[in-house]
Amino acid sequence: MTAQPPRLRLGFLTHVQGHDPDPVRTFRNAQELFVVADELGFDTGWVAQHHVPLGGGGLSSPWTFLAHAAARTTRIRLGTAVTILPLEDPVRLAEDVATVDALSGGRVEIGVGSGYNTTEYAAFGKDIARKRELTSEHLGLLRRALANEEARAPGFHVQPPAADFTDRIWQGVFSDGGAAHAAAGGSNLLLNRAAYGYDAPTDEVQRPWADAYLAAWDRPRRPRIGLSRFVFPARDKRTALRQIGDDVHRAALRMAEGGSFPRGLGTDEALRRFHAFYGSPEEIVTELRQEKVLPVATDLITQFNPAVPDHDTAVRALELIATEVAPALGWKPAAAPRPVPEPAGA
Repeated sequence: MTAQPPRLRLGFLTHVQGHDPDPVRTFRNAQELFVVADELGFDTGWVAQHHVPLGGGGLSSPWTFLAHAAARTTRIRLGTAVTILPLEDPVRLAEDVATVDALSGGRVEIGVGSGYNTTEYAAFGKDIARKRELTSEHLGLLRRALANEEARAPGFHVQPPAADFTDRIWQGVFSDGGAAHAAAGGSNLLLNRAAYGYDAPTDEVQRPWADAYLAAWDRPRRPRIGLSRFVFPARDKRTALRQIGDDVHRAALRMAEGGSFPRGLGTDEALRRFHAFYGSPEEIVTELRQEKVLPVATDLITQFNPAVPDHDTAVRALELIATEVAPALGWKPAAAPRPVPEPAGA
C-alpha cells in the first residue's frame, strides 16, 4: 500500500420509502434517485433490505431493484447496506449478486448484516437467537461461492461465474469485537448512521469500533470503512427542520417503543440520537469536519432516513451534497469511464 490516503468515495443510501400510498411510485422515485446520483458523480448507490415495512415502505428484494438500476445508470456502483444474510440462501444470493454484477459491468458492492427484526426471522423460519452463528456460516459460504469455488455439491459453481469480489464484501457491525471479526475475515467495514442504545454521541461510540477494525486488519490491500450518516442539506436549518423534523420525531417514538431510545424524546433530542447533520451546506460541512469517524473513513454514505422527504426535495438534497457538501470535504467525482468502442462493422 502507498502512503497516500485513498480518494474519499461518496455514496447515498435509500431505504426506498415514500409517503405516497402507491408503492409503485415509491419504487420509481427511488430508481430516479439512482439516475440523478449517477449524473451527479456519486460513486455508489446503496439500498437497505427490510422485509417488514418501515414507516412509508421498504425494500424486500434489493437485487431485483439493483438489476433495474443497473440498466438505467452507467457509472455509479450498486450496493446493499445491508442484505440480511441469515435470511438468505447464500448460494442463491451469490447467483443474484453475480448476475447483477455481470449486467452492470462489474459495479456491484455487497454489504451484509444479521438484521434484528423477530417477525422477519419468524417469517423465514429462522431462529433469531442464532443470528450471529447464521451470519458467519452464510458469509463463509457466500465468499466461497463468489470466489467460484465448489458450493455445497461436488462440481457445482454459481452461474454466471463471479468476478473478483475480494474487496467488495462489506459487513455491518455494532461493536469493537464485531469490527475486529470483520477485519479478520477480510470484509470492508460498514458503520450505521447511528449507534442505538447509547447516550454518548454516535461518533464517540463508533470511533473505537473503527480503530479496532484497523488494528485487526492484516491483508495486503488497503482496508475500507464505509461511514453511513444522516445528511440533509437545505437552504438553512429552519427549512431543513420543517422538511425532516416530523418524520424523525415519529421514528424516534417508534424506536422508543422497541427500547432503543428513551421514551418522551423531543425532536431536537431525536435528531441528536440519529446523529443528524442538517441545515445549510456550510453548517453541515462545519459539523462533519468535527465528526470523529470521518477521518478514517474511505466512503461517506449519506442518507435521509428516517426522514422521508418528497421526491423533488430529495433530489435537491442530493444535488447539494454532490456540489457543495462533499467537495468541501475533499471529494471529487471520479473520471467518467471511457466508452467501450463498438466492434468493427457494427
